[in-house]
Amino acid sequence: MGANCCGQRVTFDGLSADYRRRLWAVIAVNGAMFVTEMGAGGLAGSQALQADALDFLGDTLTYGMSLAVIGAALRVRAWAALAKGLSLTLMGLWVFAATAYHVLVLGIPRADVMGVVGFLALAANVASVLILARYKEGDANVRSVWLCSRNDAIGNIAVMVAAFAVWATATRWPDLIVAAIMAGLFLWSSAQILRQSLGELRMQESAVG
Repeated sequence: MGANCCGQRVTFDGLSADYRRRLWAVIAVNGAMFVTEMGAGGLAGSQALQADALDFLGDTLTYGMSLAVIGAALRVRAWAALAKGLSLTLMGLWVFAATAYHVLVLGIPRADVMGVVGFLALAANVASVLILARYKEGDANVRSVWLCSRNDAIGNIAVMVAAFAVWATATRWPDLIVAAIMAGLFLWSSAQILRQSLGELRMQESAVG
């Protein structure tokens, strides 16, 4: 956030070469971690790992879409953010449904794989958060990027907690509980993005009218 010559607050819209470079960096990090974590989630039988892998995929697509609309009209950027908010909603609902299904499936996820991959993912997400920390405020498009990065870091801490709890209790319930919490986080973040993007669209319509 900043101010123009008239003292009015200006919302950062992503028009910065530095911001573009940072987005490309986190796209590479998140794309690689999606492939790694989805494979590891299948190997370990961990719903929490697979839910977190989907978060990585969502972030990769979000960052790509954010790059595509930088410099576009506010209406275009707001619609892009709206689409990202809706995709987060769908991911959250999918994870909730998959978690409910896995409650009926026997088998305990491998805590060792969950812990190791969770640590790698946490390192990747902390790096992404630090890369983007300078740009955590802005329009709905910029804001959605920051929220997704923050979600990843929180999610990976939760996966590591789940790995320890699975090992300590010898049950899959901690894994399922963490997956459900992460689904709720997706839905909460999507609500924030949708609210801001709809507000920007209303503001644009008022300005045109």
